[in-house]
Amino acid sequence: MKINNFSVTTFVALNLSVFALMECQQKASDSAEIKAIPVEPVALVSTACTGVAPAGDLVAERIVTANPARTEPGLYEGPVWINGALYFSDFTFGQGFPSRIQRLDTDGVMTTIISDSGSNGLAVDAQGFIVAATHKYESLSRYNLATGERTSVAEKYNGNGFNSPNDLTIAKDGTIYFTDPNFQHDAAAIGQEKTRVYRVATDGTVTVVDDTIKNPNGIALSPAGDILYVDGGGEQGVLRAYPIVNGVPQAGRDLVTGVNVPDGMAVDCYGNIYVAEHLAQRLRVFTPAGTQIATIKVDAKLTNAAFGGVQGKTLYLTGSGSIWKLDVDVTGSPY
Repeated sequence: MKINNFSVTTFVALNLSVFALMECQQKASDSAEIKAIPVEPVALVSTACTGVAPAGDLVAERIVTANPARTEPGLYEGPVWINGALYFSDFTFGQGFPSRIQRLDTDGVMTTIISDSGSNGLAVDAQGFIVAATHKYESLSRYNLATGERTSVAEKYNGNGFNSPNDLTIAKDGTIYFTDPNFQHDAAAIGQEKTRVYRVATDGTVTVVDDTIKNPNGIALSPAGDILYVDGGGEQGVLRAYPIVNGVPQAGRDLVTGVNVPDGMAVDCYGNIYVAEHLAQRLRVFTPAGTQIATIKVDAKLTNAAFGGVQGKTLYLTGSGSIWKLDVDVTGSPY
């Protein structure tokens, strides 16, 4: 959802412009070609948290150049800001839920980067590689954006692949947390008997964080990396918080209840949590104590959110073949 969300505060683009981030060209191409792009490692630069979080009722602006060229229905998911551009998964509801990774530049040009990624949620690691929740492979995968090469990160638990890995977040030490609902379970050969939240240690060991949330979905870390947030549960869903002690999540508590089909989330530098409500077509913003402070509306089903832009103060939202943006006064997690 982060190399801890806020140890990453800037990404350095190849043009040497500095893009402040907190850890915290063609229209949609249908080409099968993999576009090779240069990628530089993440630059870790400390930046103070300034400004104020959004408040009240707000409306995000649709980026019309990001509308899909294809006609079949699908979703945009897993936005992540890397080196001055927004990357995201673009998948349809066809057999196997075929997916590709797209890049949206700041001038509105969209390009297919990896034509067959099988991905949903995306993150970026300390080397600048995309780490993806890949329902196609029932696993977590790492993609080299310069070559398109895929390597496996986590493939199995108790001898079986996962159901349909959905969203993920990376801690500062490289530990990965991810959700495994069954939304794209048809793409998996066997899968798991339960939907769960998992932890992948730096040595690759996979353990269960929670198996009590039906279809866990969005996942993120607090700015300090000491709290893990997960949402899920359907029409009367929850946002749950897990204290992390010595690198291990403890028992969670429900921070917010009555979340309407919770989906992906982002966190700003103050620790406020931005939760997408899929069917309600809105993003609600909660303080670390669970108090709602803002509602951001869109005009289609909503899936996820990430902070990006030149100053790191543009909130990007993904949904049903749509991307929206909203300029805010704070920085936040790049995925």
